[in-house]
Amino acid sequence: MKCQKCAKPATFHITDIVEKGKYREAHLCEEHARLHLAPTDEAVEPPAIGELAKKLAQSVGAQGAAASFTSASDSRACPICQITYLEFRGSGRLGCPHDYEVFRDELMPLLENIHGEPRHSGKVPKRAPRNTRQQTTLIQLRNELKRAIAGEEYETAARLRDRIKGIELEQGR
Repeated sequence: MKCQKCAKPATFHITDIVEKGKYREAHLCEEHARLHLAPTDEAVEPPAIGELAKKLAQSVGAQGAAASFTSASDSRACPICQITYLEFRGSGRLGCPHDYEVFRDELMPLLENIHGEPRHSGKVPKRAPRNTRQQTTLIQLRNELKRAIAGEEYETAARLRDRIKGIELEQGR
């Protein structure tokens, strides 16, 4: 998204509350955000955001700052695909359908905020799996296949490959 006042990328998204129930949004670059937020009678220029972050990291300590922004749910991992909630937050992508159950408490408010409802009520792609249990099994088998190949267990890997192909052929019908 570009700055509303120039062609630079908007790095600040500011919401001003005008009155109860009414607000105004501004998408600005750092320079225009500084002008927007600075009082007009103040001549002192506020420090850049990067400088504030450096000072915060120095005052709290790098490990203390990282720990203060993470929670216990961030370290919890899916037993099927091994993705953590912290990894999901970083990438925005879940690892498997089972993650919706594992991270249910964290995802429900997020989904309601983004979509307005916690349940999907639209179209479904024709190629989408009909059976989520089969999809979960496929993900588990693929992870086991990777581990078998890494451990140089080629007989096990061949059996897993054949099971994966069988399930994929079954889904293709």
